[in-house]
Amino acid sequence: MNGISAFLTVGSGMNLLYVMILLPFVLALLCLAIPKQSYAAKAGVFVLAVVANLIFAFGVFRAPDATMLIPWAGFEINLALRIYDFSRFIVIAAAIIVFLVGLYSVSFLRRKEYAGQFFFYYLLTLALANGAFLANNFVVMLFFWEGLLVSLFGMLVLVNKDNVRTAVKAIVLSGTADLLLMLGIAMTCMHAGTMMMDAVNDLSVSGIGAVGFLCMLAGAIGKAGSMPFHSWIPDAANDAPLPFMALLPAALEKMLGIYLLTRIVLDFYDLQPGSTMSLVVMIIGAVTLFFAVSMALIQKDMKRLLSFHAISQVGYMILGIGTALPVGIVGGLFHMVNNALYKCCLFLSAGAIERATGTTDLKRVGGLGKMMPLTGLCFIIAALSIAGVPPFNGFFSKELVFDAAIESHTVFYVIAVVGAFMTAASFLKLGHAAFFGPTKLPDDVKKEDVREAPAAMLLPMVVLAAACVVFGVWNRLPLDMIQPLLGDTLAGQDFAGWPHSMTLVLISLAVLLLAIINHIIGYRMTGEGIKAVDHIHYAPGLRQLYHCAEQHYFDPFDILMVFVRIYAWLCYCIDRAINWIYDVLLVRLTSFFSQSLKNFNTGDVAGYMVRSFIGLAFLVLLFVLLI
Repeated sequence: MNGISAFLTVGSGMNLLYVMILLPFVLALLCLAIPKQSYAAKAGVFVLAVVANLIFAFGVFRAPDATMLIPWAGFEINLALRIYDFSRFIVIAAAIIVFLVGLYSVSFLRRKEYAGQFFFYYLLTLALANGAFLANNFVVMLFFWEGLLVSLFGMLVLVNKDNVRTAVKAIVLSGTADLLLMLGIAMTCMHAGTMMMDAVNDLSVSGIGAVGFLCMLAGAIGKAGSMPFHSWIPDAANDAPLPFMALLPAALEKMLGIYLLTRIVLDFYDLQPGSTMSLVVMIIGAVTLFFAVSMALIQKDMKRLLSFHAISQVGYMILGIGTALPVGIVGGLFHMVNNALYKCCLFLSAGAIERATGTTDLKRVGGLGKMMPLTGLCFIIAALSIAGVPPFNGFFSKELVFDAAIESHTVFYVIAVVGAFMTAASFLKLGHAAFFGPTKLPDDVKKEDVREAPAAMLLPMVVLAAACVVFGVWNRLPLDMIQPLLGDTLAGQDFAGWPHSMTLVLISLAVLLLAIINHIIGYRMTGEGIKAVDHIHYAPGLRQLYHCAEQHYFDPFDILMVFVRIYAWLCYCIDRAINWIYDVLLVRLTSFFSQSLKNFNTGDVAGYMVRSFIGLAFLVLLFVLLI
């Protein structure tokens, strides 16, 4: 402990906080510099970086509170970093996920020509995320926060360099949220009179404070992938490397967004339960979880289904934290950790299937449980967790959110429970279609060629699946780290162990039973697991709504692009009109007057004299009238 404390002392040279930011960045550049042919060297540097980051994160976790400040640009824009309870918790959680997904990526990306670039962007993302988590100055946090757009764009164009639509879509939506965040931070700093994050406490959510709160809220939920900044995520499932989906939309961006949202609610602003702003946050959470899981329910591709669930799950987090109740905030943070575990495991399972069969299209694969039993087991555990089945981790965090929702307003609880039903129904469909039933493989894949993924891919999946069990059965382990973050707000409450309300537990179990009955009925109607929810998809009224949704009629980006195209057309028309005035109208007027003057010059002296006298008479008359 003394050694770590000495290492953190300002003035002792490079300290642990700066290492966690600089080391991944330097090793990222090294990965990019190593020749493309030397995959082993690139992978070695990459693994060294994620392992070192994990070790340093444990160092931060054990370190005492510390604040680093180096005067930089004046106007209180200082390079300020801070270690305290929340930064310790979030840094270690992110480091574990980055390490596991990193190990998986080394095996998954073997023989991929873009592997070196992916490693570069992966480590750049890690450095920037660490900076955002540890920043103690709003401008410094914005620097790292905005830098993540660079790595996001880079990862999205790695596979499809000739089609950057998804990358542009992600930048537009995320960039819009970030611009709002900048505005919110400006108003917050003006309201608080400081740019130091630890000096901003319990600002009033009224007047300029209300605008600052809403703008910062938009930035936080935009990074987390909430509606209306979400629609690039399902598209990325088709375009981006699978480890990207496990790292960013499934885990790291959720942690960044929910970290900031929690600080907005707990630290920066005085959000009161039942207030108008609390209601706004809860509505965003409820809308996000309901509509995203509704879209997940009908997907026929494993990666797209999981990507919509990556959106819906953040809705539970926002709903819980938005209640401003201790049980909701604890539940939202616990759900953030649980989501990172089971969602990463689910995406990595999809990657194992993609590696074995070349596809994640559920219409082309089936019965994989016999050929990939360990992948199937990890998937089942993670699916039970996200569906909220006891005693897995997702059950306990969802029950806390349910508790907070019903205490705030019954309608939010009903929406959350309906979302839980659709979550369970979609994973029953997905698990049945992919791992059970008759064997189904693409035409170019032989059954004997389908086998378990390599150990380097299986190990992270097994660890994540095991964590889903441990964080459920022994939920006190994560909650003992989460609950102290609330400080006095917790008011001595303890949410570890079995949920306090047996009534809500029984309702949740009944909802899970209804999902199973729904699946059985759907399967008997169609004879295929993948079509087990088609009776919902194609129900009267819902069929038309789903069709519109699948045609992107409700996509915020596409709606925005309609206005952009109208604006571009108006600008084009104005530009053409201005060009016509200068290039056509003025030329014709000049030519007309020139020709007219030329016609006057006939050489007739008498005519010139008459026109001169007429002009003089006109001037005299004008002078008389003016006098």
